Amino acid sequence: MTQPATSSTGQTPPTTASTNASQATRDRLATGDGQITVAEGVVQKIAGKACREIAGVHAMGTGGTRAFGAIRERIPGSTGPNFAQGVGVEVGETEAAIDLDIVVEYGVSIAELGRSIQRNVKQTVERMTGLRVVEVNIAVDDVYLPSDGDQDTAPSRVS
Repeated sequence: MTQPATSSTGQTPPTTASTNASQATRDRLATGDGQITVAEGVVQKIAGKACREIAGVHAMGTGGTRAFGAIRERIPGSTGPNFAQGVGVEVGETEAAIDLDIVVEYGVSIAELGRSIQRNVKQTVERMTGLRVVEVNIAVDDVYLPSDGDQDTAPSRVS
């Protein structure tokens, strides 16, 4: 039985598969003409838009940021919804990590919704930026319950 090769520091070198994946990402972002860098704000907007595309996501952000965003949208001349609201990112040279704060609609399976969001955000960010998304963390901050005015008018069960 052979032991894995170790370096002079006593640590096992990275596997060939992870080295090849890292090299492939680096090759997409570095060309013979120069280096391609992607700003955090770009990744935030892409991730926010990709998250909102999934049915069952009612809103994004914590309570305070949602309130501030609602006020900002009502100001004449504002640019509309802030797609980066509720999105935190860390962007390195070849990788990105994404944190999302969401409000889900009542009745939606949070586990299934979370997996759908993770898949869509990861695929969209990787396709558009060339960065490798290492994780997509989702924090469900609230559940949207429709108000009485939003529901169909059903007769009362009691008189």
